[in-house]
Amino acid sequence: MRCIKEIEKIRSEGQTAVTLGKFDGFHRGHQKLLFKLNEAKKQGCRSVIFTFDTPPKAYINGEPPKALLSRREKCDLAEKMQADWLIVCPFTDEIRNMTAEQFVKEILADRLCAKHIVAGVDFRFGHQRSGDVEVLHKLSREYGYELSVIKKERDQGQVISSTLIRERLAAGDMERVNRLLGYPFHVTGEIIHGARLGRTIGMPTINLRPEDDKLLPPNGVYASTVELEGKLYAGVTNIGYKPTVSGAHICGVETYLLDASGDFYGKTAQVRFYRYQRPEQKFGSVEELTAQMHRYAEQARNAMGEILNS
Repeated sequence: MRCIKEIEKIRSEGQTAVTLGKFDGFHRGHQKLLFKLNEAKKQGCRSVIFTFDTPPKAYINGEPPKALLSRREKCDLAEKMQADWLIVCPFTDEIRNMTAEQFVKEILADRLCAKHIVAGVDFRFGHQRSGDVEVLHKLSREYGYELSVIKKERDQGQVISSTLIRERLAAGDMERVNRLLGYPFHVTGEIIHGARLGRTIGMPTINLRPEDDKLLPPNGVYASTVELEGKLYAGVTNIGYKPTVSGAHICGVETYLLDASGDFYGKTAQVRFYRYQRPEQKFGSVEELTAQMHRYAEQARNAMGEILNS
């Protein structure tokens, strides 16, 4: 899978099927678009996911919000979803000032040779959001592509959207977040050195520092699993500033792996979140922390047994 981040490198010599959108999270609604994209791929087209490095609204309003998927995670998931190309297009002044028809002609037709376009019912594009699926339909004959418009996916009567997922994530409702996404919310990163307190109490942990653009659940303790070196481990994960360990000021993701041992520093791990257990808290002593960690480890072991067997 090829990940393209520069406009100059957007050039296809063969026909493509393109789906367009923000794709913050690749949630179940997005997956409907990708299913249709893969159908078009079977007709001999290269499949392309087209999104922007900065959401257009954020470009205009200031600093972009943190994302449900980091840049690395988005590339990884796009590959798992069988896309040939993921285009993360820079939202430059040139792109921002393109009319809807200019975007169709210069990007979709001239650069991508698009023969099939897949979009959601509310997709907007072009200068001042002047383009929509009606515009795409009107231009389809002139520029020689077929258009598929995909309806919204719903959960419990609500439209599945990145906004809804962000709301439930902020509430620590990991069960609903995972159902809306269609996969477990996760953090991927390199294992780094921590304070090593876990080793002194017989509960060694791994520490990940999330990418700067990654949105995290509320600080606290979670039942989790960790994919590491091709194996899946149950775990207890703490998000926060480790208040029991003085001097920690960087928000991190620390996980006690149940039934695992070894030197994992420098390796890549994916921590998956399943259930919020308690808020972050400061303990009066290391002994109190140790006793509490053992209790939550046992609870996490039981919880993950239920989750993984369901």
